[in-house]
Amino acid sequence: MKLNKDKTNSIRPILGLVIFVAFVATDGARAQAVDTSDWNCEFCPFPDGYEADVAIGATSISDDSARLGNATGYDESGAYANVDGQGLYAGESIRLTWMAEDLGLDSRRLAIEGGRPGSFGFRLDWSELPYRLFNTTQTVYDSVGNDTLVLPSGWVPAARTQNMPGLAAALTPIDIASDRQAFGVGVDVEAVSDFDFYADFRRQQRDGIRIMGGSAFFQAALLPRVIDYETDLVDAGIRYASGPFSVSVAWFGSFFTNNAGSLTWDNPFPGFRQGRHALEPDNDFQQLSVSGTYHAGALNTVVAFTAANGRGEQDANLLPYTIDSGIVAPGLPRATADAEVDTTNLALSITSRPFPKARVRLNYRYDERDNGTPQAMWQRVVVDSVLAPGSDANIPYSYERSVLALDASYRLFDGVRIAGGYERRDIDRDFQEVAEQAEDTGYGQLWWQPTPALELRLKGGTARREPERYDEAFAVLNGQNPLLRKYHLAYRYREFAEAMLAFAPTELPVSASLMAYWADDSYSRSELGLLAGDSLTLAGDLSWAASERVSLYLHVSEEGIDAEQAGSTLFAAPNWTARHDDDYTAIGAGVRIRDIGAKFDVTFDYSSASGESEIIVDGPGAGPSEFPELESQYDDLRLTLSYRSSPRLAWTLEVRYQLFETEDWALEGLAPATARSLLSLGAAPWDEDVLAVGLGIRYRIGSAAEE
Repeated sequence: MKLNKDKTNSIRPILGLVIFVAFVATDGARAQAVDTSDWNCEFCPFPDGYEADVAIGATSISDDSARLGNATGYDESGAYANVDGQGLYAGESIRLTWMAEDLGLDSRRLAIEGGRPGSFGFRLDWSELPYRLFNTTQTVYDSVGNDTLVLPSGWVPAARTQNMPGLAAALTPIDIASDRQAFGVGVDVEAVSDFDFYADFRRQQRDGIRIMGGSAFFQAALLPRVIDYETDLVDAGIRYASGPFSVSVAWFGSFFTNNAGSLTWDNPFPGFRQGRHALEPDNDFQQLSVSGTYHAGALNTVVAFTAANGRGEQDANLLPYTIDSGIVAPGLPRATADAEVDTTNLALSITSRPFPKARVRLNYRYDERDNGTPQAMWQRVVVDSVLAPGSDANIPYSYERSVLALDASYRLFDGVRIAGGYERRDIDRDFQEVAEQAEDTGYGQLWWQPTPALELRLKGGTARREPERYDEAFAVLNGQNPLLRKYHLAYRYREFAEAMLAFAPTELPVSASLMAYWADDSYSRSELGLLAGDSLTLAGDLSWAASERVSLYLHVSEEGIDAEQAGSTLFAAPNWTARHDDDYTAIGAGVRIRDIGAKFDVTFDYSSASGESEIIVDGPGAGPSEFPELESQYDDLRLTLSYRSSPRLAWTLEVRYQLFETEDWALEGLAPATARSLLSLGAAPWDEDVLAVGLGIRYRIGSAAEE
């Protein structure tokens, strides 16, 4: 929460301060009688007592920042107050824990959990999470945040953005951001012996602004569309467990409501006056499932199964083809979507140790999506401007997917173990270019541990995806080049290998690991589309406890991804190719020094991530040409100093510097009037460096504070 942001939010830090003072004032009379030495014992008898700590603080942010504010709430420059805390109360038969996090920020959370072990339990959870994307954007529309975007009075349309006379004066700042609020409540009850019941309810609400395109045929505007929806999730069931057998029957429901089911917007260009988009429709999904496990101890075998059947429905009212009174469009075939999808999920897992040196696991899964939405013939009004000839049918996509996997491992002798596995994946689809497709994957693995401190793991294998055939006639029917092969439907042969070396000697305070992963994909039967791709990832970790008071860590990783694709500008044979080269580097390092003068702790953390992407296009006509390189750089530096003035009271100073820079040719210099046929929002590549300085105080209550 930013200080003085509004009167309502300013109450929260004051409330936190009152709670903090109340804890301090009552602690002197209560702490002496509390014995919490057994509180690390979960679900065991507790003496009456409690322990808690509460922290309050303030943080100063130097600059506005969408990147730093994303998921934290520190999105504007200024001062923020904050309250954190956690606590536990335990009686002879009751246990209660609570946690408060960032109560002064837009990323706040409060959770309470308790109950009587072996009898009942309950949980409450409330949280908010901010999502910040752009704070450099501007719009000409009034009524942003509603389901109708209105141009300023007196707006004069023009075919080019540079010729719009009122554009510059009408622009007002608008952040592309949203907030999510979530509330959850749950309960567990052991009704009778061997039976227990559980129920959870969670409501999520999200509101804010995101970007949506609105086309006016040859021109387009980027629109600040409203987000205003909520989702209710319910999960309830009953479990039975007796000896080696357990079974659960559960019901799950998801109910989505969009309070802004459509977006109506004024057209800033000449032509139709208003356009309208349908947004996410109200829908619900319900599922009934049965699952269970059986442990056959004599056979060293565990069997687990799941069977579920669900139905999703969407029956929102459909919008008319167009709201442009100048176009005479026919009526809709039906008033509502009448959409219905049935799902079936089956899973079986068998894990066994037939003898001490071996382990075998068999998994099978079947998933079916049966789209029962009725088909009809529909007209098309292209971008609210042209009534297209003919009609098209909606396509109710359905599929069946089955996965069979078998893997086994065997210990040859001390320090050496081998493993292997095979997976078969079959997919049957409706209304797509590939009706049947199979993928076979096999791998081998070797573990070698010559000493307790050293471990080497090697893994390698291949995977082949084989479509039955590619239906070129169906592709042409949908306006596609018959030579094109969509990457997820095309033939693919993959080779992959992985290696890991770990070193963790018990006699030394050092641990280290190295990891490498390589994969190569070949789409050798594709003429158009993705042709090849390969990736290589290298990573290393090191941690060192230099002394009882000093510890250090280091992490470095490097990833490279290369791909090649082919295309055609003539709806015929390929006449251009493109090569993609993406490289990413990440570094993390830190040091912690404790008990300096028995009072101070110092922590230093540094993380860095960078990325570079190159796209080189060859043809048609001229030689190879390269897109401007895409780059990103992220650096985060944190220094934390803690001072314990007493066993109960500690002070903390934290200094954080964050840098986030990007180069993106798709956004660079794209102001609202830059592109003549596009009225943009002026979103710019991120270029932020922010300094945050925070000061906090933490007070501990209970006997743990005396340790």
